[in-house]
Amino acid sequence: MSAESPLIQSMRSAVAAAPDDVPLRLHLAELLLTAGCDDAAVSEAAVALQQAPGDSQAREVMLRALTGAATSTPREAVPPAAPQAAPPAPPPTTTSPAAGPAPAPASGFDWKAAQDQVGDIVPPRFVEAPLAVDGSGDPGDAAAWDVERPGAVRLADVGGMQQVKERLEAAFLAPLRNPELRRLYGKSLRGGLLLYGPPGCGKTFIARAVAGELGASFLSVSVTDVLDMWIGNSERNMHELFQTARRQAPCVVFLDELDALGGKRSRTQSAGMRNTVNQLLTELDGVEADANEGVFVLAATNVPWDVDVALRRPGRLDRTLLVLPPDAPAREAILRYHLRERPIENVDLGKLVKATDGLSGADLAHVCEGAAEHALLDSARTGTVRMIGMPDLLAAAGQVAPSTEPWFAAARNVAMYANDGGMYDDLVAYLKKKRKL
Repeated sequence: MSAESPLIQSMRSAVAAAPDDVPLRLHLAELLLTAGCDDAAVSEAAVALQQAPGDSQAREVMLRALTGAATSTPREAVPPAAPQAAPPAPPPTTTSPAAGPAPAPASGFDWKAAQDQVGDIVPPRFVEAPLAVDGSGDPGDAAAWDVERPGAVRLADVGGMQQVKERLEAAFLAPLRNPELRRLYGKSLRGGLLLYGPPGCGKTFIARAVAGELGASFLSVSVTDVLDMWIGNSERNMHELFQTARRQAPCVVFLDELDALGGKRSRTQSAGMRNTVNQLLTELDGVEADANEGVFVLAATNVPWDVDVALRRPGRLDRTLLVLPPDAPAREAILRYHLRERPIENVDLGKLVKATDGLSGADLAHVCEGAAEHALLDSARTGTVRMIGMPDLLAAAGQVAPSTEPWFAAARNVAMYANDGGMYDDLVAYLKKKRKL
């Protein structure tokens, strides 16, 4: 799509200054329709319908944008009698750089195309850093690992979950924000935080928000980033990623699925896996004094009872935080997010929030997807485009069973019979509150 005209850019600025002005937003949608930007017009009309569900002009603009119907220049910009310009001729067919490599010559092997294809298959974090002329190299350089620069996601962007935010503030963020008080009280920064709970409840998003609060880089690590079939390579990969984090400090290292990276060594028959856990323990301790200064370790797992106990000793991942299914404010924020660019009308979010109690964030996304699919199929069958309504969303919610129930069924036994040291007291309290224990 070509660059937006100065008029559209000016209208976007006006809408940003007055986001609740529905006529102004609809005028921008009309301009976008005229410019052929149907998707952008749908987004603006959807916001207008959320603010004014009964606005007939908003519905008309939305229907025209969804059906791709031809539209004239907005009435405010050109008099009705002005002749409509002929559509521009299609540009000559060219090969876009994003379309892929150029066709190989008729004869001979195209080594450049083959190399590009291999580069598409091999993830960049597995490509070793280039060696210098003298044979030295820096395999821990950020170019060899996907280190994300400080992002804009903050804890304020996490809807609801106030108890989780308070625990993060008390156990992790407050000492980091107040170095003078930390030194006064002798508070150590050693150790990390283990997030646990049912799948699909936002543990990774919370880790990114913590990195945003700290203004730190973010390095997400999964089992596929570390484990290697060759002896010794897994330990080397573990060392290199921590070396990268130390060079990029301040940096948050997020160990996803910790039970796969640091499972109980007594249960594994693989010497390589045991050595990898040993290497992780070594990196968490820091080979030298203050080696991990500025490196903050967060980990997540669905099964904390399968994590090696040595990883949870003081100075390592010694603080735990239970991340539960989203509460009512969090569900409302998640539903708003997934419906923000979809054509909806007469949606009672309060009623929908009550109907989705117990669903995870992933379940809520599936509800919105199911409702959109139902409205799309109905529109295709009848030939009349319609909005997503409350019946679609309630029907979709009724078809989605909470994906967290199997997890709670397994966690119940652990909470009852293996709560040594009170590690799962938060889980016990939640199960009692929900009458599941």
